[in-house]
Formats: sequence, C-alpha cells, structure tokens
Amino acid sequence: MRFRQKMLLVMVWLLTLSYGVGGILLIRQNFRSSLEQYENNCVESYEMLIQSVQLVNFVDIQQDISSISTTLERMNTSESLIGISLTRGGIGLYQIGVSKADLDTESEFESFLYTRDSIHIYQINGIIKTNDKPLELVVMYDISPVYQARDEQIKMYHQVLLVLILLGGSAAWLTSYFMTKPLNKVSRTAKALASGQLGSRVNPKSQDEIGQLGSDFDNMADRLSDSINELKLSMEHQERFMGSFAHELKTPMTSIIGYADLLRSQALSGEETQEAANYIFSEGKRLESLSLKLLDLLMMKKQDISFVPTDMKSLIENLTFHLQPVYRKNGIVLQSRVEPALCMVEPDLFKSVITNLLDNARKALDHGGNIMIMGESVNGNYRIRVFDNGRGMPEEAIKHITEAFYRVDKSRSRAQGGVGLGLNLCKEIIDLHNGTISFASREGNGTCVTVTVKELAV
Repeated sequence: MRFRQKMLLVMVWLLTLSYGVGGILLIRQNFRSSLEQYENNCVESYEMLIQSVQLVNFVDIQQDISSISTTLERMNTSESLIGISLTRGGIGLYQIGVSKADLDTESEFESFLYTRDSIHIYQINGIIKTNDKPLELVVMYDISPVYQARDEQIKMYHQVLLVLILLGGSAAWLTSYFMTKPLNKVSRTAKALASGQLGSRVNPKSQDEIGQLGSDFDNMADRLSDSINELKLSMEHQERFMGSFAHELKTPMTSIIGYADLLRSQALSGEETQEAANYIFSEGKRLESLSLKLLDLLMMKKQDISFVPTDMKSLIENLTFHLQPVYRKNGIVLQSRVEPALCMVEPDLFKSVITNLLDNARKALDHGGNIMIMGESVNGNYRIRVFDNGRGMPEEAIKHITEAFYRVDKSRSRAQGGVGLGLNLCKEIIDLHNGTISFASREGNGTCVTVTVKELAV
C-alpha cells in the first residue's frame, strides 16, 4: 500500500473516530437531559394529582369517593398520561389504562422506567394519606417521544456522518496528494540519478520536513555527482599515468635493446663498444631512477608517517649548504634566507621536497643563474618560496605541472635525467603534511614555487 493511501486511511479513520465518539457522547447527553426533564415534568404532574386528591378530601371529609374520581378524570388531560389507578385496601376506586400487575407496590413513593408493547413508560407509585384508610395512587406516563427524538437524532447523525466521511475523505485525499507530491518528485529524481542523469535535482520549494528531505537529497546528489566526477578524473589520470609510464619505458628499453643487440651481433671497435655501453648504462640509470621514484610514491601512501617538531631554518640551511658546491660547478648561485620556526613535519620527506624543488630550479637554468630559497612565518603558517631566474613556464603548463610524467620541455628533461615524477612526489608529501603548494611563472622571467605548512605555536 502506498504512503498516500495509508495517509488517507489514517485521516479518514481519525475523522470518523473523533466525530463518531463526539456525536455519540453529544446524543447521549442530550437524551439524558431530555429524559430527566420529562421525568421531572411527570413527577410535578403526579404531585399535582396528589394535592388535588388531598384537597378534595380535606374540603369534605364525608364526601363520596366519586368526587375524587371525578377530580382525577378531569385532570386526565395530558397526552403523556396514559394510566391512572386509585385504590384503597386493594379495592379499585378509579382505574384507567393500568393493569393489575402494575399495582404491585408497597412504597410510599417509587418511580421506574420500563417498556411494554414498544411503548416506553414512566410509572410513579405513591400513598395518599387521608382521614380514613390511605389511598394508593399509580400514574403511568408515556415518555416515548424522548426515545423517538433520540432515534431521529441517531438517524440524522448517521446521515451527517456519511456525508462528512465523503467530504472529509475527499479533503484528506487532496491533502495527502499535495503533501506527498514532493515525495514523488524525490522518487523521480532518484530514478533519474540511477539512470545516469546526474544533473537531476529535487529543488524543493517548501521549508517543512519534506522540503528539508529534498534539500538533503540534493546535497547528497551533489556529493555523489562530485564523487563520480572525481572518480572519472582519477580514472583519466590513471589512464594518462599508464600511457606515460609505458611511453617512458619504451624509449630507454628500445635504446638498450638496440645497443645490446648491436654489441651481440657485430664486432665493434673499442670506442664504439664504450659508447654503446655508456648509453646502455645511462638509460639503465634512468630506468632505475624511474622505478625508485615510483617506489617512493607507493611506499609513502602505504606507510605510517611520524611527524616531529622540526626547526625549519636548520633543515633548509643545512640542505642548501651541502648542495651549494654542486650547484656552483654548474655556474648557479644558491642562496637561502630563512627565519627560524618549528613545524610538525617528517624531516626526510621534507628534505626530499626541498631537494626536488631546487633540482627543478636548476634544470630551468640553461647557462647558470641564481636560485633563492626563502622561509618566513605568515599568519600562523610557515611559507617556503623557491625563486629562480630561469626560462620559466607557460601558463598552461602550470595546471599540469604536478601530474605524473608531465614535462614542460620533454627533450631537455630527458637530457637532464628527469622522469617527470619529482613535483608529483612533492605534492603527495605536502598533502600528507596538510600543506599547500603553488606555482607562479612567466616565460623568460623565472619561476616561484610556494610551499605552506602549519607552524607550531611557541
């Protein structure tokens, strides 16, 4: 059963129950009030009869009983009064509409209700004290109009209840329809998403619970869409990675196989043999470097990293001090200007970041130049910047610079021993430290690489 149908049945059931109980209680209370009023009227009429009989007896004690009977007959004008019996010592003095079975009483006054031949009767029995023997007066009243009024009210109530159920059911159906309409939209949106229409949204217009459900559903759909897009990008990156990796292997492997076959199949001079061996060695070293970089990436993602408080000034200055002689041989001036600060880092990994950044800066300098590394505290973070005055990069290259195997100038990178994984490794390490890395460059004007990590409060 659909939720809309359940809601309709519940609303109709509650309407019927509330109106049914309320109507029954109202009719019952009205019936009791009418019955009580009728009984009071009957008691008043009975008391008037008693007073009339006593008055006649008081005026003329010796008066014949026929005078009392005449008085009772004259007062028998009420439509509801259907029986009167006056007896003395079991002898009937006056009797209309009363059977012998109705005269069984010993109380001075009693009243009771009963039904006879579909007639509802209210009977009052009582004793009238006189100068002689007491008189027994029995009066019977027809109170059927009270029950008839109740039956008519019940009949009318059933008719009204039927109409009310029809009208209330129609109103309940419309209410349930409009209240569950947003749920149908959520269902349609879910089916559309399941069929691949990732742009489908509920876009609720109400602010109630169902509207909130629609908003939450849209938020979930947004996150799902983002996750799917990220998964697609990841798959595209993986495909590019595999393609680039295969291409990186193909070139050196072709050269190694070619020179190895040349050495095996032909008699070469000593100089030619040395040249072939050197080429095989250089290409083998490049493959070794590639495998080591890939191994670093894989191991870094799997191992647990231990971060320790590290003095960034000492780490950077010690690293640049040991690299300066190597860079000086290539005509490159390496300088550092760093402020002291403590950061939670893994020292060896962070040294690898600095080393890769400096190495990329070195490769950008064709005929010597300057490299400056700066470190400073900025708004609770430690910012490291590496400047060079090399050839720079086009703006389009900056978007892909951290992708695996990406090279701005592929021919120069291979000649300089690059495998295109250095900056990708740097980015992975910086992400592990919850830091950021960014690039600013212009062709012919050098490059600035900025790394930011959280600084420890001292």
